[in-house]
Parts: sequence; structure tokens; C-alpha cells
Amino acid sequence: NMTDIFVIRNQLGHYWGKGKQWVDGSEPKTVMKLKHNDEAVNTLVELSSRDIELRGEIVAAELNSRGEPKVEASDIPLPDAPAAEEDDSEGDQKAEQEAVEPEAGASQSA
Repeated sequence: NMTDIFVIRNQLGHYWGKGKQWVDGSEPKTVMKLKHNDEAVNTLVELSSRDIELRGEIVAAELNSRGEPKVEASDIPLPDAPAAEEDDSEGDQKAEQEAVEPEAGASQSA
């Protein structure tokens, strides 16, 4: 199928994004689309060399009618997602967690 492309997914179910950072897949248009498997392999090798703990995999994905990859959004939040960019429901959960754990911000820098 000519519409198939490849995406790179890590162990958290996050996808390598066009902005050269991981995205959770909830906005497929932000996921980097790689047309060729060897291009995806090269990208994954490069990412792995910078992040030794990365366990990434190359996933073939179909494109929807808008030309966006059909990917499964991860329910694991991104490690350093700015809260302002999240939708309200996630923001509320985050706010509650921070109220319970006032030092959450400090422990994340570990």
C-alpha cells in the first residue's frame, strides 16, 4: 500500500514528532512520518545513540484521509510536557497530583 509510512514509537508508547521531540500520539499530525523503512532505522539509531535507555521500535502506519498517521495515543503522559499545552482533563489531574505531592516538581529533575 503506497499510503503506508513508518513512525518511531518508544517504550512509553510515545512517538517521535516533527518537532524533534516525543509526542503522545493524541495529535497525529505532530508525529513524524518516515516514508522508507531504512530512513526510520537511521532515525531510530540516531535517537538511540543520544538516549541509551531508549527502547524504540519502528511501526508501520496507515495514513487517514487527512494524510495523518493512524497511531494509538499513549495514555502515559510525556515526561516533560508543558502543562499549558495539555487539555483540561489532564491539567486537572496534574493539578490534583501536585496538590497532594507539593515536591513533585523537585523530584522530576532526578
